Amino acid sequence: MATPMLRWCCPGRRWIFAGIGGGSRHGRGVPTGSTSSGKKGQSSVAQQPLITAQKPRKGEREWAAVVGLEIHAQIASNSKLFSGSQVDFAAPPNSLVSFFDASLPGTLPVLNRRCVEAAVMTGLALDCHINRKSLFDRKHYFYADLPAGYQITQQRLPIAVNGSLAYSVCVGKRWSQMVTRTVGVKQIQLEQDSGKSLHDNLRSQTLIDLNRAGVGLLEVVLEPDMSCGEEAAAAVRELQLILQALGTSQANMAEGQLRVDANISVHHPGEPLGVRTEVKNLNSARFLAKAIDYEIQRQISELENGGKILNETRSFDYKLGCTVPMRDKEGKQDYRFMPEPNLPPLLLYDSGSLPTGADPQQVIDIDQLRERLPELPRVTREKLVRQYGMLPEHSFALLNEVGLLEFFQNVIKETRAEPKKVTSWVLNTFLGFLKQQNLAVSESPVTPSALAELLDLLDRKAISSSAAKQAQCVKTRKNSILIKGGLPPHLQPHLTVSGGRKVPGTQRTLTNKHPEG
Repeated sequence: MATPMLRWCCPGRRWIFAGIGGGSRHGRGVPTGSTSSGKKGQSSVAQQPLITAQKPRKGEREWAAVVGLEIHAQIASNSKLFSGSQVDFAAPPNSLVSFFDASLPGTLPVLNRRCVEAAVMTGLALDCHINRKSLFDRKHYFYADLPAGYQITQQRLPIAVNGSLAYSVCVGKRWSQMVTRTVGVKQIQLEQDSGKSLHDNLRSQTLIDLNRAGVGLLEVVLEPDMSCGEEAAAAVRELQLILQALGTSQANMAEGQLRVDANISVHHPGEPLGVRTEVKNLNSARFLAKAIDYEIQRQISELENGGKILNETRSFDYKLGCTVPMRDKEGKQDYRFMPEPNLPPLLLYDSGSLPTGADPQQVIDIDQLRERLPELPRVTREKLVRQYGMLPEHSFALLNEVGLLEFFQNVIKETRAEPKKVTSWVLNTFLGFLKQQNLAVSESPVTPSALAELLDLLDRKAISSSAAKQAQCVKTRKNSILIKGGLPPHLQPHLTVSGGRKVPGTQRTLTNKHPEG
């Protein structure tokens, strides 16, 4: 068969496949007898760039891709879901393991109130229906890092259902071409995490760390309403911001606090959905987008070459940029779901149904949690655009970087400079400096007070913009910031020399009024 070529048009949700120099064949996948060639580096279209197409040409066949997500967010709680063990990412291996976490006989689960509240608040923020009664189940599977041989989850009746998540995605190369889309939230359920397997290739052995075993998770299941990696990544980023705003999860993907499983299938428009594959444990929005787009291309290529798609679980090899098979996909019958006998139904109340004389520590009031909901990222972005006249893309940039919005607002409070100038300096000069130094906003040696003072100097025309940008700030002792570099003579008199000794050469010390330095 001639070399295939794939064109992609995410905004219209269409994948167009053309066989160059010959006709194309379509084979629908079934779970048995597959001739799938999903091996590393063997896809004929895997490494080709995606090209936006406006109209299908003669002989091209259209494909539709369907993407659904299962997102696991670690709940921000001091203790685990069913035990009093502490939660600490950096703790030594197996130092935070209770008898229940290790599944010793005779131990019983005790539900963590904080985790239930986090699930309810997340459900309310995503416009879900909160079930007044939810149930716990056992999901059986056997791995070394799951000592009980089952996971306690919510299969039959989860805590929240039928919500929605609005997110913004670019349909072109410009921010002005951004559109808002909505993906359905099928359900939100509470479940416990497993431990961690540490593979020692030198000694050919696997070590087990149970610190993570039993940590509370929110599983947010999104409906298959998306069609490409860019949409999925945008939805995950928005959910990440919501969880962080609520305080229900730190959602740090680098630390495994937010992990995503993607379910992907392709089909011809108007025909039944194709066989799906699941790409597991994606811990980066960028890798999520790449894995989904690769898997869509792989499935189309496989079907056009007469192959079949296996209903299987795959992983993403970020070094090779492709997905690789892991195992056959389990069905519900493989997990042998059964009711959890050691946990009664979880009952929630609202103001109208709250039992008279009930112990506030033993009941959860949904209306009370609703009142505690903070401002959500979408509302914050709208307020920034309206209040400061900034472009929508600038509002997204301020919220996407942890701590940057608070930094910006503190600078605004302390300077007379126009908001547009402050926005430009924070997003371009300040954020560029942090990226160059590989620093987080919380680690910045430049405080809002220092930047506000610099902007005031610019506003009074005491210094020029080019002179101000030559100032590179590094943290020094106590409450001082060291300004390094060959500053022009007219800039130096405006810097306040603090304390003790004078710094040699062209370096001087700028007083830092911020108590945290």
